[in-house]
Amino acid sequence: MSLEALVTILGMAAVTYAIRAGGLLLADRLPRTGFVAAWMRHLPGAVLAALVAPAVAGGGIAEAIGAAATLGIYLLSRNLLAAMIGGVLSVFLMRMLGLG
Repeated sequence: MSLEALVTILGMAAVTYAIRAGGLLLADRLPRTGFVAAWMRHLPGAVLAALVAPAVAGGGIAEAIGAAATLGIYLLSRNLLAAMIGGVLSVFLMRMLGLG
């Protein structure tokens, strides 16, 4: 391994560690109540929706069935993990059947 590669790897490791440590330090300073706390609780769902929505909107029948399966499973079970797993499995099965 060259010196340049080693320095690059160590530099990327240092940047990754600094980003993670910075996030933890910042999280300790955020308020536990109020608007910011409520906003932070809803942020993961909003990020997930922003990642999934373009795939569903621009996808085909498999993605539409996956979205419907996810919604149906969530409405029946109120379990987000089960809904996500069901949606991913339904898209996988539709693609295996040649519908996606």
